[in-house]
Amino acid sequence: MRVFKFVVVFGILVGLIVLLSTYSPFNSSLPAIGKVLNPFTGFWQNAESDVTPASLDIKADDLSEPAEVYFDERLVPHIYAASNADAAFVQGYIHGMHRLWQMDIATRAISGRLSEILGDRTLQRDINQKKKGLTFAAENALRAWMSSPEEAIMLNAYAAGVNAYVEQLKPKDYPLEFKLLGYKPEKWTPMKSALFLKYMAESLCSRHQDLPSTNALNLLGQETFDLLYPEYNPKQSPIIPDEEPFAFEPMEPFPSALDSNLLSMVFPYEMFELPPAGNGSNNWAVAPGKTANGNAILCSDPHLGLTLPAIWYETHIHTPEVNAYGVSLPAEPGILIGFSQYIAWAETNVGHDVLDWYTIDWANEEKTKYNFEDEVLDVRIRKDTIGIKGGETHIEETKYTIWGPIVYEDSTSQYQDLAMRWIAHDQPTERSFYELGAFWRLMGAKNHQDYVNALKGYSSPAQNFAFASRDGDVAITVNGDLPVKRDQQGRFIQDGSEKENGWNGFIPRDQIPQVLNPERGFISSANQHSTDEDYPYYYNAGFDDYRGRTVNGYLDTMENITIEDMMKMQTSSYSIYAKEALAACLPLLDETKLSDEEKRALQLVKDWDHYFIKGEKAPVLFDIWQDSIYVMTFDEIIDLAKDQAMLYPEDWRLVELMETMPEQAIFDRQYTQEIETAADIVLQAFQAAVANWPKEQTWAERNRASVNHMAAIEPFGRQNLDMSGNGVTINAIRRDHGPSWRMIVEMDPDGVKAHGLYPGGQSGNPGSPYYDNMVDDWANGRYQEIFFPKNKQAIQEDKILFKMTFTN
Repeated sequence: MRVFKFVVVFGILVGLIVLLSTYSPFNSSLPAIGKVLNPFTGFWQNAESDVTPASLDIKADDLSEPAEVYFDERLVPHIYAASNADAAFVQGYIHGMHRLWQMDIATRAISGRLSEILGDRTLQRDINQKKKGLTFAAENALRAWMSSPEEAIMLNAYAAGVNAYVEQLKPKDYPLEFKLLGYKPEKWTPMKSALFLKYMAESLCSRHQDLPSTNALNLLGQETFDLLYPEYNPKQSPIIPDEEPFAFEPMEPFPSALDSNLLSMVFPYEMFELPPAGNGSNNWAVAPGKTANGNAILCSDPHLGLTLPAIWYETHIHTPEVNAYGVSLPAEPGILIGFSQYIAWAETNVGHDVLDWYTIDWANEEKTKYNFEDEVLDVRIRKDTIGIKGGETHIEETKYTIWGPIVYEDSTSQYQDLAMRWIAHDQPTERSFYELGAFWRLMGAKNHQDYVNALKGYSSPAQNFAFASRDGDVAITVNGDLPVKRDQQGRFIQDGSEKENGWNGFIPRDQIPQVLNPERGFISSANQHSTDEDYPYYYNAGFDDYRGRTVNGYLDTMENITIEDMMKMQTSSYSIYAKEALAACLPLLDETKLSDEEKRALQLVKDWDHYFIKGEKAPVLFDIWQDSIYVMTFDEIIDLAKDQAMLYPEDWRLVELMETMPEQAIFDRQYTQEIETAADIVLQAFQAAVANWPKEQTWAERNRASVNHMAAIEPFGRQNLDMSGNGVTINAIRRDHGPSWRMIVEMDPDGVKAHGLYPGGQSGNPGSPYYDNMVDDWANGRYQEIFFPKNKQAIQEDKILFKMTFTN
């Protein structure tokens, strides 16, 4: 505890310096330091001892029957309840107990309420969230969820559980961040759970390229655009194997073509900040015929932003309907990635573009009426109130059209306002259950048919649901509401006055990409294309070009697979990109023009095995070299991007151009008199790389893997971890982004064998020994064995820290 007090005092001092000198969403409105340092109510009260109580008794009138929770040695709760609703109540209480501030700040951030606690420095961010319609989206989702009786019960029970914890809190017990930022917890509601789902939707399905693509096409011309931005990598290894037939009659999209006059425009907007392009993940499952023990094995590692507290919270839920273990999101009842004694399941992001932009043809100068087909329609004005700590309340008015909110507005132009059509705004079509119901059905599923039935309730954000069962089945489904589009639709900004520029509904669920027990003996996804080009429906997005090929390459050649084999594969830092980029560059490099120092540096790269190992120096030089090649090749595009949003070519296309078109004019640098080719660029870039190469720097030092605190309080995070990996390797470590949970499950009929961990700890309290206790194992590629008792009688006392009893 003494160490904790020192760290917190130091953290406050450092945090104050950082918050006063740099911009972040948390750089204002700290409380009086005396309140934080108060020995009776301040941060001292948040220190936790390593000694835990033997038991805790909680009075809970909302339960139908008493419930018990056993916290194991990793602080994972094993919840035993008489019903799913009771389990949701207990889960809400425990989430609140361990992650209350995280739950609060995440829902504030998504709904545009940061300024209430941080002042006017976050006002523009809050305005952007309101204009993008995140609260509107959550309202629609909640309306659907509450129309399902089972989901309404679960949401209300979960909220009651969180509030049962909040209501018994005293100010001295508030989580530390509430004290640092000078505000108190508020009541949890089902709306906050809906907001958190939209927090995930913003992370996973809000990326779009309409603006930069349209500008790139208009500024570069069709020929250059087609050269630099092909949609399909011919080396791609899709999620659904090539040999799988698509035996169905597809729906037809609307026949309208893009307006050629519209495409002559360049749009000057500075794009809102987009989620990281690397938000993705890996999952795969191998069939019994490829494993040493004859059991299916499922592996999962979702790639998200890495924070403390961590995004995930491990949970085991046992009721008469379910007995499942996995990771939950603090804000939602249930388990999102996990397993039972019958099945295991996991998701990766599909990534299809489900956010399109439309120009508005205004019918009056006030921009309150617009033309749509043969009608003049009125915009609907939504007024959102934004409270500002220390300031006056701000009212943000957003115009809503038939497409959605007008997010980009231009007061100087009649035609350049843009409306957002985003699937996350939609209220899901009427059905008996939705996203929450889908996950609870997966938790209780016993076979493949149950898995198929569960996925029917899931809409958005679309996910690749991997599946393995005790029966030996493996399957994957590209699941969610996927728009029916015509060719190229959604790549560019469209004319919003024509109905035919919209989507013609969604792909029927029996026609979405899916496969059961493929001949190759495994299923996998790593955010690559869902299908090959024979799939009859058009879809667009930016897809991964390397991890999927790496995963499939490993699994194609592996036999007698064990859990240990999967651990090695899941933490692999091998890069196909490095292999192919060097294969393209080295033949072009004129070594006679290199100095002795440059030749020695080149030999280091030549001897490299294409693994991004933490202690090696070759990947550092390679990375600098490739960055230089990219900047020198696409200097014109980088220049244009200074004045408007521009689409950047993908790395795989640059490699392909060096291989197949080394004399292409794109390699000519705009500010030199000479006419450069790919060979010239490769040489100049290598010489520049060697000149700028910090020769003693290791890959871990360059990559600077970190798990930062959500409020940017540096001592409460873990910076500069000594780690292997790269954004295009299976172990996709990239600064503060990467595998947010690693799980390997062998579906042994005699008892599931599972291993997993995430970069954090169960507690969100920096003063707890369970705050970041898994970070070091995670960083070093180690796993922790999961304790999964099949019933209460199987609980081993030596694995239990303490017990909580909930009585009604």
